[in-house]
Amino acid sequence: MSSLLNRLERYFDLPALGTSVRTEVLAGATTFLAMSYIIAVNPAILADAGIPPAAAAFATCLLSGIGTIAMGLWARLPLAVAPGMGLNAFFTYTIVQGMGLGWQEALGVVFLSGVVFVLLTVVGVRQAIVRMMPRELLPAIGAGIGLFLMMIGLNNAGLIQAHPATLVTRGDLASPQALLAIGTLFLIATLLSRGIRAGILIGIVVATLAAIPLGMLGGGGSQEGGALDAFFALDLQGALSVGLLDIVFAMLFVDFFDSLGTVIGLVKKAGLENTKGEVPRLGRMLGIDGAATIGGALAGTSTVTTYIESAAGIAAGGRSGLTAVVTGVLFLIALPAAFFAASIPAAVVAAALIIIGATTVGLAREIDWDSIDTAVPAILIMAGMPLTFSIADGLAMGLIAFSALKILRGRAGQVSWLVHVLAALFLVRYVFLA
Repeated sequence: MSSLLNRLERYFDLPALGTSVRTEVLAGATTFLAMSYIIAVNPAILADAGIPPAAAAFATCLLSGIGTIAMGLWARLPLAVAPGMGLNAFFTYTIVQGMGLGWQEALGVVFLSGVVFVLLTVVGVRQAIVRMMPRELLPAIGAGIGLFLMMIGLNNAGLIQAHPATLVTRGDLASPQALLAIGTLFLIATLLSRGIRAGILIGIVVATLAAIPLGMLGGGGSQEGGALDAFFALDLQGALSVGLLDIVFAMLFVDFFDSLGTVIGLVKKAGLENTKGEVPRLGRMLGIDGAATIGGALAGTSTVTTYIESAAGIAAGGRSGLTAVVTGVLFLIALPAAFFAASIPAAVVAAALIIIGATTVGLAREIDWDSIDTAVPAILIMAGMPLTFSIADGLAMGLIAFSALKILRGRAGQVSWLVHVLAALFLVRYVFLA
């Protein structure tokens, strides 16, 4: 036993990081509890795209486990990966429902984008983008995704509904669906306010049990199918019909912006940046991100990315890849949970989405609202995502506005040329689509 502990200490360089095996194990368990809600929430969102919940839950646990273990062993960072919130919504509501693709074709898009991720990482393009992108827009992107998730949650809970005159209005708050969502919302909020890391997961489980005597079991979307029904079900030929340009724009940039701020913030929080203030072993981390996305598409889930809930483990003392390894192992242990995913009521998942969105919107406090150059693009991103029902469109609106304002004010040189190139590509894409 002591020999194993010594090997772990040497491989993960624990003494130099000021941590221990015990601390890393506890930190890994903390991260798992903080992000375990994804086991229930991701299948519920992908069910709206048509993927059987049991299959999506199985793929979620499998890829979260394998990807996070790889992050720990190869990149040696205390970061966990899983199918991304926001990215799964993009998969379901933009690619499948918005673009009209089948979920098999959409998985093909995810697979091809993962291949592009890996290739761009190998040649160093993704690393270059990380270093060049405007940091001031990152909080707006996170906050915009939060508003987008809240809007989906409010609608699925029956708390808001479409209206021909006002576009949106209050739903039937007295309906069983709305009442269950409201009760779940307050339960989860209470648990989280008391510092319970697994508050979202506990709230989902308790609310689902309470729904049994009410006859409200069963989330939205496809309820039939087994845990392996989405394995290798992707349609690459259908995905290629979308066009490589759309694949790059639809997944690469959404994943990039969704994870960039998360990674930088977590590494800074853990005090692991190098002497230049950069993310250590960035190429390895991005390579795992791309490889996990490819694996996720093969298994039956949307794009895999780094999770902000890794901060829970870092706050508990996690500093090495051992934290991630422990988190990944716990995800693999949770694989049997896949068989219960279809039983979770849609209203319960909707409440969880509202909470997750609300916590993410808090990033807006980091925006420099006194700078017009930042404030206008930021609000376009935040409002654009929920109002256009598209993360990519909100992102494009903000980036185009950011580049245009810099150019019009004679400050184009203050930001990287790459920002202007990306804005131009977004603009060309809109002209092409028109």
